[in-house]
Amino acid sequence: VQLQAFGGGLVQAGGSLRLSCAASGRAFSSGYMGWFRQAPGKEREFVAGISWSTNTYYADSVKGRFTISRDDAKNTVYLQMNSLKPEDTAIYYCAADTYRWRPVLPAQGEYDYWGQGTQVTVSS
Repeated sequence: VQLQAFGGGLVQAGGSLRLSCAASGRAFSSGYMGWFRQAPGKEREFVAGISWSTNTYYADSVKGRFTISRDDAKNTVYLQMNSLKPEDTAIYYCAADTYRWRPVLPAQGEYDYWGQGTQVTVSS
């Protein structure tokens, strides 16, 4: 099983990026998918999550600017990031939860598979 995240890059403040995370080796349509990020010197933090029924959850810091979505036919989860700020600079990781039909948003430690990360840098 592999999660491959891509779409990061360098962008000016106020700009947009779209991250993608393609899963291979098994389907995750019945589980949560999530995005996390880790800035230099900081712990990895939750950014956004999407349930198997497409309920979405966001960290307060990104609410209204980021949108998570999923395409189960492509086994892919996306993160559309708009109005980017320098404080959004981090390595972004996607994650997949294999627990089927989990009723609540999983904690970070409950995700079973992680992508390798993609760097997002926002210049001021």
